[in-house]
Amino acid sequence: MTSVIHLRDVVALLGGFPALTGVDLDVSAGELVALVGANGAGKTTVLRLCAGLVPVASGTAQVLGEDLGRNARAVRSRVGLLGPSGGLYDELTASDNLRFFARASRVDLTDVERAAERFGITGRIGATPVGRLSTGQRRRVALASLVARRAELWLLDEPHAGLDAEGRDLLDSVVRSAVAAGATVVIASHDLDRTEGLGCRHVTLAGGSVTHGGDHAA
Repeated sequence: MTSVIHLRDVVALLGGFPALTGVDLDVSAGELVALVGANGAGKTTVLRLCAGLVPVASGTAQVLGEDLGRNARAVRSRVGLLGPSGGLYDELTASDNLRFFARASRVDLTDVERAAERFGITGRIGATPVGRLSTGQRRRVALASLVARRAELWLLDEPHAGLDAEGRDLLDSVVRSAVAAGATVVIASHDLDRTEGLGCRHVTLAGGSVTHGGDHAA
């Protein structure tokens, strides 16, 4: 199987502190993987490193065939990262945020409109500045942007947080559809019921390293 993520002995520093202390992780194309562990275990740092946003201090890190130690920028247009803030602009309306990211990613506006409708980002919500939306509504805008981009690798940090029951079910449906279409999805989550329901392979982190499930045989 084609390797999408290949990390060996990866160390990453945040403010001089070793946030990752020697991570080994393999994820194949089309896999659905959940990173689990306590707060501070390194889950978010792994996602951000795979998105090319955290530098590799040492070790081997390859994502989508690119060496992150040499050219982290090469993966950014092919990866969709959903963090806690969603990366949205508070002063822009929900619809304007989606159009902005569509232009930046060279996505067809028709795809954006379909994603907006699917996540209920229409009418009053679409015309409201993101800074005035609820946490769940903001998360829906961010997810619609991610879906429209059709990224090869989805990196989702606590994606169910802030969503109501309908939104969580919709997210699960979208993730399943993305995997069926050939995307690879890695989720950092505390919601084990959700990740087990999705059929994720669970990878446990503690103290900045993988303690269980990092390779396909585990």
